[in-house]
Amino acid sequence: MKLALIQCSASEDLHNNLARGLKSLETAAESGADIVVYPELAFTPFYPQHKRGHYPECQNTHLPPLSLAEEIPGHTTDVFCEAAQRLGVVVVLNLYARVGDQGFDASPVIDADGTLLGVTKMMHVTQYEGFYEQDYYTVAGQQASVYQTEAGRIGVAICYDRHYFEYLRALALQKADLVVVPQAGALNEWPEGLFEAELRVSAFQNGYYMALANRVGKEDVLTFGGGSFIVDPMGNVIARASETKPSMLLANLDLKQCDESYARKLFLRDRRPEMYEGGAVRFHN
Repeated sequence: MKLALIQCSASEDLHNNLARGLKSLETAAESGADIVVYPELAFTPFYPQHKRGHYPECQNTHLPPLSLAEEIPGHTTDVFCEAAQRLGVVVVLNLYARVGDQGFDASPVIDADGTLLGVTKMMHVTQYEGFYEQDYYTVAGQQASVYQTEAGRIGVAICYDRHYFEYLRALALQKADLVVVPQAGALNEWPEGLFEAELRVSAFQNGYYMALANRVGKEDVLTFGGGSFIVDPMGNVIARASETKPSMLLANLDLKQCDESYARKLFLRDRRPEMYEGGAVRFHN
């Protein structure tokens, strides 16, 4: 499997953002990519850097600014489904999605034949300065999903979801080959090296590749840190992008390494879920 991560910035010009995203898909396909992954809210500004009240339509309501959101299926997924089918590539997007009066941070997964396989919605929604995500997103009620694509078994952990080992383990138990992380991580947001360490350990403990596709560039409030990277099932970083420039990060993934990993041969085999799931944990002095 050849993976492409599209590390991009986004402006207020939504038409141009989408056009650049489609151009990146064309370029990735020409480079031999089997799967192409975009960062969080890849084709719009990162809306949650502002509180809900930043938008006039929200000043007297508790509803999120749904005028900024789009439906799935909708225009963006329609054009990418067509492009995926034409180019023969799997695509993982990330959009601000609207379902009724609720908003979601959502990643549509499109197979290489253009089929919309499903939509992973962010399960854990945070709220702190520069990331007022609870002002925009509803907590998803779905379970973690793994998609059988032409390129392999793909799971999605949207940004904040990557911090929850239970979520990542659920993807491993469904035999994900690759877990992709659409991210909007700011420059110097966390201690140096922590993003990398977190994914290296998770990939090693769960026996799959992990790939983080980050935004890059300065916006109203935040400067996004780029540095997209890919980790193999042994916890090794095998590719890394610039921290300052839009780029396309390519890597060849040998999915046989998942079956050969310590996690699949040992760690998952020797689990004792009856001892620590469903409140069965006991602590002794």
